[in-house]
Amino acid sequence: MNRQAQAVVLLLLGGAVLKASISDLYLRYVKEGLRPFLIAAGAVLVVAAVMTLWYDLRQRVAAVAAPEHDEHAAGQHEDDGHGHREPRVGWLLLLPVLGLLLVAPPAMGSFAAGRSGTALGAGQVSDFPPLPAGDPAVVSVLDYASRAVFDAGRSLGGRTVQLTGFVMVGPGGEPYLARMILACCAADARPIKVGLAGDAPTGLAPDTWIQVTGTYTTQSATDAVNGETIPYLTVTDWREVAVPKNQYEA
Repeated sequence: MNRQAQAVVLLLLGGAVLKASISDLYLRYVKEGLRPFLIAAGAVLVVAAVMTLWYDLRQRVAAVAAPEHDEHAAGQHEDDGHGHREPRVGWLLLLPVLGLLLVAPPAMGSFAAGRSGTALGAGQVSDFPPLPAGDPAVVSVLDYASRAVFDAGRSLGGRTVQLTGFVMVGPGGEPYLARMILACCAADARPIKVGLAGDAPTGLAPDTWIQVTGTYTTQSATDAVNGETIPYLTVTDWREVAVPKNQYEA
């Protein structure tokens, strides 16, 4: 791989990162807050590639315009451009480029959630701010589950809450509402699971996105994967919703 080929691969990689970052595709890989850093990284790669191409082209033009000036320098330039081959492993950089441009993997859903234990672990603190205004109070799956497990529902104050997530099936066939959370990127995604009691939906396919409204209940279950607690919500109403733009919770 010569210098020009390296620059082209670098340009393609930077362009693919920019394309994913400017669109919503990056949300399938990393947290929403990392978007500015991805754009900056893609821009740096594109600028570096363009500068490399410009520098190489300038050297070639200079060598053609004044070949008699320094034949030794021209020969050295030729060696630098073609004689010193880089390892072929450099072509592997095309793989992430093709992955970003041609493949758009779906966000993790019920399959991954069913094979991972709930992210609610021991040692969490129970110091929660007041619920947002409104009836019902719109909260995240993580927020509700944390209040239910670590605060025994006290910070919920008996209010009606509204959660949005995808359906997964528990080990006994019971419906769960789940949402994957990210610490940094999709590689460390873990599920938050909430059991559904009361007027819970039945017959829905896994990965169906729903919005549920309900109240706190002391009912809970033990996660079969890691033994942690899965809280429940007494459902009073639910409806199917479109898949959100950002399917992960931070």
